[in-house]
Amino acid sequence: MKKTNYDGTYVNSNRILYTPSEFARENLLYLQEIGQVHARQPHVSTHPDLASYLFIMVLSGSGTLFYLGEKYTLSRGDCAFINCKNDYYHESSDDLWTIRWIHFYGPTASGIYQKYMERGGEIIFHPGNIENFTNCWEKVFELASSDDHIKDMKINENLSSFCCLLMAESWHPESRTISGGRQSMLEIQEYLRNHLSEKITLTMLSEKFYVNKYYLTRLFKNEYGITISEYLLQVRISHAKELLRFSGLSVEEIGESCGITPLYYFSRIFKQVEGISPRDYRKKWQ
Repeated sequence: MKKTNYDGTYVNSNRILYTPSEFARENLLYLQEIGQVHARQPHVSTHPDLASYLFIMVLSGSGTLFYLGEKYTLSRGDCAFINCKNDYYHESSDDLWTIRWIHFYGPTASGIYQKYMERGGEIIFHPGNIENFTNCWEKVFELASSDDHIKDMKINENLSSFCCLLMAESWHPESRTISGGRQSMLEIQEYLRNHLSEKITLTMLSEKFYVNKYYLTRLFKNEYGITISEYLLQVRISHAKELLRFSGLSVEEIGESCGITPLYYFSRIFKQVEGISPRDYRKKWQ
């Protein structure tokens, strides 16, 4: 752990560069960096292609986040939550901002972020009570500065609570729509779930929902963290598992109802995902 107070031309910052234990890296949500910065001049900050998830909250002033080709304006009380493997940078405006941030990672972090996006989590959001995030940030900062002999466990506990806040405070699916389109992203998800047995192509979705297929591909991945084909496969396999356990349909009939045919292909895909054949999966639950 390295704590740094930095007064420079562009910023006044107080940050901790944290080094977790090997145990924490392999098993826990772990801290990479936490800090607060006050801009003295407009400046740009970027660390793309990192195995890290970044949370930012704006305490005062304003600035801009550029993420996956999109531009987002942030002001006091706004928060951002992004995957640092993607291209991004942020900069203060002339209304010099003060921000707090957390970089974290761990074996479950990607799954948490994916679920956050699936539930309609926003890249930029304005929480009803930012004090909840402030309190959690302060707890993590205090722990990272301490000599507590189980602080990696306690940091994991607080980062988990932090992720719960993200899930709870940022879920506004009713407001998520396709820019320039006629249907919400939730309607696309519902359509995919209700037409599992049919052949679904990107071109067909593009025509049905009045949106360019390349834009739809990028938007869906940005919103939910997975591609349309990956999402469709997840839903199909989940439906197949339900039918294998609770219906008397044959394996071939189940594959057809899930839109994965012929039988040999359904068996192969199911085994790739679940590590077991459909027949063996059914026997396991009988």
